[in-house]
Amino acid sequence: MTWLHLPHLQERLTTRWLGRSLIYCTITSSTQDAARREAEAGAPPGTVVVADEQTAGRGRLGRSWVSPPGQNLYLTVVLRPPRTQVAQLAMAAPLAVARALEETTPLRAGIKWPNDVWLGRRKVAGVLIETEIRGDEVLYSLVGIGVNVNMDIASFPELAEVATSLRHELGREVAREEVLAAILNHLEALLEGASPEEVWRRWRERLITLGQQVRVSRGQEVIEGLAEDVDTQGHLLVRRPDGTLVAVEAGDVTLRG
Repeated sequence: MTWLHLPHLQERLTTRWLGRSLIYCTITSSTQDAARREAEAGAPPGTVVVADEQTAGRGRLGRSWVSPPGQNLYLTVVLRPPRTQVAQLAMAAPLAVARALEETTPLRAGIKWPNDVWLGRRKVAGVLIETEIRGDEVLYSLVGIGVNVNMDIASFPELAEVATSLRHELGREVAREEVLAAILNHLEALLEGASPEEVWRRWRERLITLGQQVRVSRGQEVIEGLAEDVDTQGHLLVRRPDGTLVAVEAGDVTLRG
């Protein structure tokens, strides 16, 4: 098992504030849970909780996130954005991950709506955003990111058809510190230096979902049709066979092509 080498990370970090306060856990239940405790205790925006292993990692829609020790990246960023920026986080985070993977490897990354990062037809990373709001005030947002870096996918047969890792794609191990630094560098640049319109446009350009026949499950409702576009709030616009257009705010999407 290889632990994260923090000096290696710090050498590659070019951010001004994001990741400058970093809490490193060799093991935790979930970086989301640990980051929530830090946020409620007053942690400054940009605080990052990163772990080498999670015993109860989770992804979107309550799913568990497989988190073997010393192989992947499990992190949560504490942010305190204005309410107008909350929707942008769901676009900026996967976009930062995709750019980071392309910076640190020769791979080309796409985004499956809303915020899973894919290599080819398999998922390599996921984003989970949880926001605490009181009245009209955003107390904090937690941006959780999991990246399969050096995981041996063959050791997890239940994931073999749907997931991949950088190691699996490249046939070699990748330095997790370099990927983590690149993610934080790109995320700060997007949050500070890009307009909401630019973030939306760059995120939309990478969506592998658009133009495909999809099946969207949201609770007991199922929507099938053509994923035609996304609006500026990030909603997926699905054209049903009867011609009606449905804006989907959240849901589980299956590509049917």
